[in-house]
Amino acid sequence: MEKLSITQLKEDERPRERLLALGPGELTNPELLAILIGSGSPTENAVRLMERVLADCDHNLNTLGKMTIEQLCRYNGIGPAKAVTIQAACELGKRRQLETVKEREKATSSRDIYEYFSTKLQDLPYEECHVLLLNHALRVIGSKCVGRGGITGTVVDVRLVLREALLAHATAIALCHNHPSGNVTPSKEDDNLTLRMAKAATAVDIRFLDHVVLTDGNYYSYNDKGRL
Repeated sequence: MEKLSITQLKEDERPRERLLALGPGELTNPELLAILIGSGSPTENAVRLMERVLADCDHNLNTLGKMTIEQLCRYNGIGPAKAVTIQAACELGKRRQLETVKEREKATSSRDIYEYFSTKLQDLPYEECHVLLLNHALRVIGSKCVGRGGITGTVVDVRLVLREALLAHATAIALCHNHPSGNVTPSKEDDNLTLRMAKAATAVDIRFLDHVVLTDGNYYSYNDKGRL
């Protein structure tokens, strides 16, 4: 029987295309392993080859992980390079199981926001504005610089801020920027940005928690001052 290679399969049956369309959780173990080894043998494609290997392991990934390079190389279509790739993938899976999931930082107050950004911003000779991206539990997803300017000001596009939030699937955000002058008092431009950001965030159902202005060792919080 003529071998049907992966490239000859329908596009929605190819492992790589299925992963891109559906995510890795929807693929079978043979499909995931087929992506790793890339190709099969002259008589079977990579998916069929890995189905056969896993069948010999009673479909148990732990058993597969215990196979030696020599044992894997006994299969037609698996050479040392593919065998090493399979072993490496199994080892990474084992190490991931052993590692403790690191809990994300929380940002539930202006002090949390200040401490998150202080080392990044307090010594800069120019203004930078960052958005803090948070999930529904107010745990930090990450942060992005959304504006960089001179000594006395910076321009922030609220559309860019919202874009970063939506791309990160954030449900809450906070702004933070520095004042190189050392004067923590917000400017009129800061007030206008805070107002525009609050309105824009409300329109797309994202919580706008705070806008923090920081200097070396001090900060101002719009939320703490009741201005949000």
